[in-house]
Amino acid sequence: MSELTIWTLDWVPEGPRGFVRDLRLRWACEEAGLNYAVRTIPFDGRETNHLEHQPFGQVPFLKDGELELFESGAGLLHLARKSDKLMPRDPAGEAETLQWTIAALNSIEMVTVPWWFLKITRAENDDLTGWMGSRLDHLERVLGEQEWLAAGRFTVADLLMADVLRVSKVRAFGDRPATEAYVKRVTARPSFKKARADQIGHFEAADRKRAEQTSN
Repeated sequence: MSELTIWTLDWVPEGPRGFVRDLRLRWACEEAGLNYAVRTIPFDGRETNHLEHQPFGQVPFLKDGELELFESGAGLLHLARKSDKLMPRDPAGEAETLQWTIAALNSIEMVTVPWWFLKITRAENDDLTGWMGSRLDHLERVLGEQEWLAAGRFTVADLLMADVLRVSKVRAFGDRPATEAYVKRVTARPSFKKARADQIGHFEAADRKRAEQTSN
């Protein structure tokens, strides 16, 4: 049995399928050729039923032997240290990868997530909309000048940035052709397609199990 275990929910409604963040860790393992297992915690009671592993009651969390990590970004960086397919080993390439990985979380996702949450709840905020537009415009300029964010090739920074940007409402916000081409390029990778299909298959199997339990 693999020492790497990715923990996620046993079931979620259809809306978030394909976006639950265990996909980031699945994708990274697929890119790096790392063997892993997937285990679950119950969706019901999820806010409190695994606080000893994830202090905010979220998924995913990662177990590697005796080591446990929560937060998808921390898990990605841990996996990146296991494979130079995810992060170069030369100091300059590693530094670039680290900075853009943090940028995906800190400069982009910290704006896009509250923005789309307010969007879907119809509680839009003009200041937040302007802030996100500015961040995405800066990123569009960068992606118009280079194919990859770091080290001249695909890294974990691209994996994370593309995952942040592929949310449909974020992609539809404004006309940013370089960003759109980037998202399409990164999500066309076989490892992403497999990770996404596996996650959706996981939740579809849970649908069938729930249906069987209801009928019995």
